[in-house]
Amino acid sequence: KFQTPSVYTEHTVFENLLLLLKGPRGVFSAVFHRTSSEQRNRIDELLRLIRLDAKRSWLAGQLAHGEKQWLEIGMLLANEPRLLLVDEPAAGMTDEETHRTGELLLSLAGKHSLIVVEHDMTFVRQIARDGQVTVLHQGTVLCEGKFDDVQSNEKVREVYLGRGKHGTR
Repeated sequence: KFQTPSVYTEHTVFENLLLLLKGPRGVFSAVFHRTSSEQRNRIDELLRLIRLDAKRSWLAGQLAHGEKQWLEIGMLLANEPRLLLVDEPAAGMTDEETHRTGELLLSLAGKHSLIVVEHDMTFVRQIARDGQVTVLHQGTVLCEGKFDDVQSNEKVREVYLGRGKHGTR
């Protein structure tokens, strides 16, 4: 999932999810497709998960930025991946949207593996819990560990906060 949401703005929220449902992708299946009750149930489940069930018939282009992010996460989930790579999901969001995005990602724990690239440390703290945090600097691993250990690491503080042993820069 890219930092900027990629949704089909002229299609409804429901249709965006339908387009990405796991299943046959051939020409014949596309031409003769009828939405089954199982597919509708799966979409309803996804709509509840991403909290857009009340906006199922809205055009995706009418959604707020955070809602588009959630829709795109739902679109990924529709294809039943084992691994989600999510690039800066909180970028451009309000504090409330950021928190809801964290809750959404946390709700996926145990069902999907997640790799999240993010600069918002409040958000990272929310979703990291007991998970592994890796700090990269200039293409190499600077530090790995639990959030509190990484946040208090002197190398991390020096590189990202401009503070080393000699005070503030």
